[in-house]
Amino acid sequence: MGRWLSNLNRRSVAKVTVAAAVGGLIAFAAPAAQARNTLVMAAASLKDGLEEVGKLYEQKTGQKVGMSFAASSALAKQIEQQAPADIFISADLDWMDYLAKRDLIRADTRSNLLGNRLVLIAPKAVASPIRVEKDNFPIVERLGSSRLATGEPNSVPVGKYAKAALTYLGVWDQVEPKLVRAESVRSALAFVSRGEALMGIVYETDAKVDKGVEIIGTFPAESHPPVIYPVALTAKSEAPDAARFLDFLKSAEALTVFKKYGFSAAPSPQT
Repeated sequence: MGRWLSNLNRRSVAKVTVAAAVGGLIAFAAPAAQARNTLVMAAASLKDGLEEVGKLYEQKTGQKVGMSFAASSALAKQIEQQAPADIFISADLDWMDYLAKRDLIRADTRSNLLGNRLVLIAPKAVASPIRVEKDNFPIVERLGSSRLATGEPNSVPVGKYAKAALTYLGVWDQVEPKLVRAESVRSALAFVSRGEALMGIVYETDAKVDKGVEIIGTFPAESHPPVIYPVALTAKSEAPDAARFLDFLKSAEALTVFKKYGFSAAPSPQT
């Protein structure tokens, strides 16, 4: 009886050992398989449109595409710190230039993908139009003691565009103390949507996906650098399908989806 129990225990231990080994192989194989899927790091404002483009691509090809969204500044820093991205899409030229200067993108794959517009928003319940004109922009009076949400002006693209526009319009010095400096454009959008800021400066595409806000003004194109989304493969991309997805992003089919969310084709270099 003791020998039988001993043999049984040995067989049980063996089964557990084999199961653990198989489990370990499965756990190891899963990340290995995932590592072969294309991973896109993209500006937060692209989330809704890019996710739809990704689903369309997966339906057409059967290839999976992973996506990570945040401020372009944060993503560029992650790529600099060896994050395993295959494609980077920034909301401005500066952060793509930042990676290019460090040889962290493949320069021959870089192009300007999309354009956008800079707008002023307010919570829907209290929204009313406002003039957005140089030397005739009553934002300070409208804000009163309230706050204006946008991205961090020293790093987040939407905040940099906002600073340029407010400077051009002659109100930066008065508005700066009232800023809510958000970590991304979607965070700024959320502050306004929740009523925690009376106004916000975001992209037109962000305002269109949040029913809690309304566009109350559009910034003149000449008030800030054009909003351009450059795209490129990263220098260390290893996903075999990355170049194919990059080509799909540039296709007329993808642009149709992006336009549905309010994006435009990228402005020409002369703009």
